[in-house]
Amino acid sequence: MTKLEKKDIKTPSYYVRGRLLKNKPAMFGLIVIVFAHLVAFLGYLIMPDSTPNADDRSPHIKKKSPGFEVLLLKTIKQRDIAKVNFIEYIFFGQESEYKIEPISWYEIKDYTIYYTIYGRDKEVLTQPLVNSVEKLYSGFSLKIKPDTASGYNYEINGDQIQYLDLKEELHLTTRTELIKEFEEKNLEKRTYLLGTSIDGRDFLSMLLFGTKISLSIGFISVIISLILGVSLGALAGFFGGWIDNAIMWLMTVVWSIPSIMLVIAISLALQSKGIWVAFVAVGLTMWVEAARVVRGQIMSIKEKLYVEAAKALGIGNLRIIFVHILPNVIGPIIVIATANFATAILVEAGLSFLGLGVQPPMPSWGKMVFEGYNSNWESDGGYLVFMPSLFICLLVFAFNLFGNGLRDAYDPQSSNKW
Repeated sequence: MTKLEKKDIKTPSYYVRGRLLKNKPAMFGLIVIVFAHLVAFLGYLIMPDSTPNADDRSPHIKKKSPGFEVLLLKTIKQRDIAKVNFIEYIFFGQESEYKIEPISWYEIKDYTIYYTIYGRDKEVLTQPLVNSVEKLYSGFSLKIKPDTASGYNYEINGDQIQYLDLKEELHLTTRTELIKEFEEKNLEKRTYLLGTSIDGRDFLSMLLFGTKISLSIGFISVIISLILGVSLGALAGFFGGWIDNAIMWLMTVVWSIPSIMLVIAISLALQSKGIWVAFVAVGLTMWVEAARVVRGQIMSIKEKLYVEAAKALGIGNLRIIFVHILPNVIGPIIVIATANFATAILVEAGLSFLGLGVQPPMPSWGKMVFEGYNSNWESDGGYLVFMPSLFICLLVFAFNLFGNGLRDAYDPQSSNKW
């Protein structure tokens, strides 16, 4: 009899992994999923618009085509902007110090900026140079005599100017220094690689932000559905009797209702809209399949000898279910989780399209499709529908490919395919 060495002993997971790695469609799906998670994790670090919800907008440049380039006049906000740390920046972004206006021409005369808004070249607007560059004290102060023409706390003396900052501290500067600071900080030539949305926001940033929303809702919804589905399925399969009948009746009722209708009903019952309602509503509609599969698996496994031995040793039923039985059905649960992930992304997109999911100004792929559709495809705006739809299809397709690959990998009868 030949003695097997330790290196020759292969675990079941070794063969599962081998079959999965040889499945090229599943590997393609996994690459797309990993890339999407990387985009979602990096978040604002890779978004052209790093303001919260990618909401640095201007209605004057709405629905511009990909590659659109424009000169922006940035006017400093007259209030303190809280600075966030690195972790907060990744997940929540940083509010901009400036308000933006697209311009086609500008000129500085004395202490006044003359400019024209992009697309409105016949109308010349003005604003004070000091107010565009510096944050000024807005209340009444005896430290300086306000300029009566502007009403702001600054005073002009030839080429020099005194002004009060937000903390009512006096500063002295010159026109030359103000113009230099204005040209360095208040002018930006910005390129919108994928154009702009119907409200003048960077479309690429909205698409990248939508990745985070879709994956977040998918992940939390799957966790909710697995906790509920695995628990109820395990109880029904292990105990049987009236418990099984009651849970099966509940599963039949939920299964008979279209998922999108059930989600809408839950959203209306909660009398609220938004991302957290989407988490709960989507999660509460996807638990039935997990419960059905787990119930069937446990009904066959509970007759095994090791389960009988555990009962004979006096081990509690819940410990037998969650410690001894469920680890042996982890494969089907993983497959269901990937399928539910794809379903959650689609349901969330449908909810946002109907206005019951993520609410503005937070971008969502479903909401972006609705906004593009609602624009009636005017002004070459077909990409407003096409791009988010493409992202939805690609991510759902990737999860389905990966889920099918996991199903084949965990099925011992599929080994002859590889």
